[in-house]
Amino acid sequence: MAKGDNYIVGIDIGTSKIGVIVAKLLENGEIEIVGVGKSEAKGMRRGSVSNLKEAEASIKNSCLEAESMSGYSIEKAYVSVGGTHINSINSRGVVAISAKDKIVTHQDVARVLQNSSSITISGDQKIFHTIPQEYIIDDQDGISDPIGMHGQRLEANVHIIMAPVTTLQNVGTVIHNCGIEVEDFVFNLIADSYAVLTPEEMELGVALINIGHGTTGISVFEKGAICHSHIIPIGGELFTNDLSVLLKIGVMDAEIAKKKYGCALTNMVSEDEMVEITNSSQKKSSVVSKMKIAEILEPRAVELFQLLYENIRDARLLKTINSGIVLTGGGSLLPGISEIAEKVFDHHARSGEPMGISGLTTIVGTPLFSTAVGLVQYGAKMSTKGNARSKKGTISKLFSKIFEIFE
Repeated sequence: MAKGDNYIVGIDIGTSKIGVIVAKLLENGEIEIVGVGKSEAKGMRRGSVSNLKEAEASIKNSCLEAESMSGYSIEKAYVSVGGTHINSINSRGVVAISAKDKIVTHQDVARVLQNSSSITISGDQKIFHTIPQEYIIDDQDGISDPIGMHGQRLEANVHIIMAPVTTLQNVGTVIHNCGIEVEDFVFNLIADSYAVLTPEEMELGVALINIGHGTTGISVFEKGAICHSHIIPIGGELFTNDLSVLLKIGVMDAEIAKKKYGCALTNMVSEDEMVEITNSSQKKSSVVSKMKIAEILEPRAVELFQLLYENIRDARLLKTINSGIVLTGGGSLLPGISEIAEKVFDHHARSGEPMGISGLTTIVGTPLFSTAVGLVQYGAKMSTKGNARSKKGTISKLFSKIFEIFE
């Protein structure tokens, strides 16, 4: 199988599915999707490992499928992290600019980010993202890249994301047992943002909502950076459970009915349209109206978005989301869900389909793969940053040698 540094792998570990994407970073900077793997997630529960062996088997199945399609042997990957155990907070750090000429260096930026992360957190928590929102040099704010600028004092406003140490350790163990190195853990909504948000939306203000199987997460972006994130324990499985209980059918039958006939808005279905629902346990079927299914699903959808609305309202960010709502994740595929979001938030809502990629777009060009696509896009950016810094370091060393010769 092929090997090389120009391949990037993303492993999205969800409650209902494991998605793996192998991408090739082309010389022109384009990201080409060359391999995709998808399998049912077993051994996972709302972002946490519940059974190591089952989770390992699910990840291996997805990786093997992606490897077979791409011809690339997966050795390392960017891995998604999500779930209600994720916590976040905004923080600020400040340092004195250290160079004699008072020009901001990479070292100054590293120090101010470290300073901003020096917060008191619970002993079982680990910070795995410190995301700059803006830098401030003396009294000048709104700076996105302070390197090379002059000043006395450097400040940074950041968004910090953390998770229980054991959660990261257990996910890391499963990935390691699959013979894969974790390149980095990435918060799933951060990954989503790389795949489905435009720079204009992130600048003007937008709410990104990922409706997963076990949880739903929301992040708000403004001025090009994340400023808020929150996760609630309501996802697609509760929609399915409602159908199971009220239609008196098994969970698997309810999941099938939801995907085939479900709609989150009663105004979009006809009272006269009837569908056949299977009850596998009793080996029989029954006829119900699509309106009845919608009447079951709509209250849950309203509840979901109402909770998210209240969270944004309490965070005083309602006036921030000028670009509206972007919905992603498997739950966003339910017809009528965007319309419910628009009614609750009083903002335009659209489906978040992955952008900025080539290759197997017919397979991954759906909200179901937004996180996995975002992981490889995140990885591509990190790779580009690393190469740029490496080149800068090499050039600096070269000039230092030249100056030494002439001294």
